Parts: sequence; C-alpha cells; structure tokens
Amino acid sequence: MNEPLLIEHRKGVCKLTLNRPASRNALDRAMAQSLLETITNAGNDSTVRCIIITGSGESFCSGGDVKMFAEVMGADRNTRAKHFELFAGQVHQIITALRQAPKPAVASTRGAVAGFGISLAMACDITISSNTSFFTLAYARMGLSPDGGSTYFLPRLIGERRARELALLADRFDAQTALSYGLVNSVVDDKQLETETEKLGLRLASGPTQAYANAKSLFNTSWLSSLDEQLSAEATQLGNSTATADFEEAVEAFISKRTPKFTGQ
Repeated sequence: MNEPLLIEHRKGVCKLTLNRPASRNALDRAMAQSLLETITNAGNDSTVRCIIITGSGESFCSGGDVKMFAEVMGADRNTRAKHFELFAGQVHQIITALRQAPKPAVASTRGAVAGFGISLAMACDITISSNTSFFTLAYARMGLSPDGGSTYFLPRLIGERRARELALLADRFDAQTALSYGLVNSVVDDKQLETETEKLGLRLASGPTQAYANAKSLFNTSWLSSLDEQLSAEATQLGNSTATADFEEAVEAFISKRTPKFTGQ
C-alpha cells in the first residue's frame, strides 16, 4: 500500500508530496491525518526552516475524496451531517497548523487545484504554480458549501465580490487567471516547476527563520486588530527579532559589506 504522503528533508526544507495520484491527490482520512501530524512536527522541528507542499503525478489536490463521501450515503441525513462536520473539523486543523507554523510554507501546484486543494494552497504563505494548473472551488457542483477556510481566505486575497462568484458558480479557471486574481504568486512553465520551487524553498530555508515566524504571526493577527494594536504587536515582534543570532549576523554582515549567513537562530 502506498503512503498517502511522501516526506523528504533536505537542507532545511521539509517537502510534503500528496501521494494519491490516481485520484488527483484527493484528500481522504489517511492523507489528512498524515498531513496534520507532519506539518505539526515540522513546525516544532528546529532543523526544518521551510515547508513545501506539492502533489505527485499531474495534479496538486482535487479536493475531498468523493469515493469516501459515498461510503456514508447509506446513513440517515442527521448522521451523515455529523460525520462530515467531524471530518471538516479534522481537515481544518491542517489549515490552522500551516498558518501557525513558525516557518514559511510554500504550495507548488500543477494540474487540478480544487475544493480543499485551493484552501491548502491559500493557507501556505507563497504559492508557485505550473502553467498546467487549473482551479475551481467546486463545492457547489457537489451541492456543498465551502470549507477549508476558503470563505476566510478568498475575500482577503481576491475581494469579496470575486470570492462569492467563485463559490456560487464553481467555474474552472487557469493559472494565469489565478495570477491576475492574486490567488497565486507566480506561474512558471511546467518543466521548471520543481526547479523554481526548490530554489524558492532553499532561499527561504537559508533566511532568518525567527523573523519569518514573527512576520507570519503579525499577518495572522492583522485582520483582527486595530491599527494601534497592530503597531504595538509590530514593536514587540521587532524587539523579539533583534534578540536573535540572525539579527547579530545581519548587522555584522552589513558593516563588513558581505552577504549574511543566517542560521535560523
């Protein structure tokens, strides 16, 4: 039996590959559990300085596994509703773990990015996409409302009017359209996706890890804070950033007119 998630550690980068290519890496319980455990562990592992999430085969993630959905169709409606509510709660922990991980997370997409796949990409800090990527919120096609934090992230990334359109119509759109919406950061030729993703991952892994963690924390609270509260939080995190070896190295490198070598400490 193939592992639902492939894990590779290299030069401070923890690369997670969704590994159900026959189903376009649709999310089932085993994959969800593996993702949650691995992201949580990577967040707590001082040797990990960047997390990359990608998919095996020709797709990133096609959303929830409809075959798994079919397994509970024989249950009464109340039982079915409770089942899916509990499953959504499980997969939502993945989103929380990614956002709270004190290190940058990168989504690298090709092919299908649908349903929860979009949420997974949005929960990462940066998304780089192959020109083969195509996106759809998909839920309405299955008679479902969105999950995975998509109703939280989409209005903030692309505006509420466009977000409502994507949710209600569930239309499919390509990578360049996603780029124009601000849903992804960059689009590259499919042949260059692995190379460009690795380059970005290593760049982040060689950066000031604690400063990145502080920046993520600030962005996580910015939408819920007043300006005064956010300014206060920025002052605190700036102070925390100066109490690191990376800050000391940056100052010394600046004075010496050389490139800093950050250790993540």
